[in-house]
Amino acid sequence: MNVLPVGDDALLVEVSSGEEAEALHAELLRRRAEGTLAAREIVPAARTVLLDGLADPAGIASELTAAEVPPAPPSAGPVVEIRVRYDGPDLADVAAHWGVAEGEVARVHAATEFRVAFCGFAPGFGYLTGLPARYDVPRRDTPRTAVPAGSVALAGPYTGVYPRSSPGGWQLIGTTDAVLWDHTRVPAALLSPGTRVRFVPRGHQGGA
Repeated sequence: MNVLPVGDDALLVEVSSGEEAEALHAELLRRRAEGTLAAREIVPAARTVLLDGLADPAGIASELTAAEVPPAPPSAGPVVEIRVRYDGPDLADVAAHWGVAEGEVARVHAATEFRVAFCGFAPGFGYLTGLPARYDVPRRDTPRTAVPAGSVALAGPYTGVYPRSSPGGWQLIGTTDAVLWDHTRVPAALLSPGTRVRFVPRGHQGGA
């Protein structure tokens, strides 16, 4: 663990893996909830966690470097279900990379419970983990100049849903009508770090 000062009242904590970042984020949220940590913002990323609004950054830094962080507890709370049509233009390429039929990509993906590890790239975009490492896929060699909003995509160990049309190099396996970001909604983002997510093939009951 490496703890770096950021401005006058923030710290950036670097760890060695996404799993460690998720565990640290969960532990810091737990401490804030029980009142042993005062932080205005706790923001996870791929291998970092940012703590902002600290009264004593130096003291917190010393405490963190000496602490052992327990594994992240099992995800709790309701599951957000997102209806998806597995009709993406890269579905065949993903199936070939996995060495399976196209229908098996949909089956494996829909059978997985995901967890939002962190958010970024665009408002409402969550980086979802849950697929075993053997299903990691590379980004496209040539990114698309415009990926349609609602595209369900894979890259590396992550699944994501594009909340709006934007350039992107992820492998597109499906589409959804779910609204990932709505500034008139509270909260505006459908997904937030720690949220449990399942993708439900269209035709099933429930879901966004």
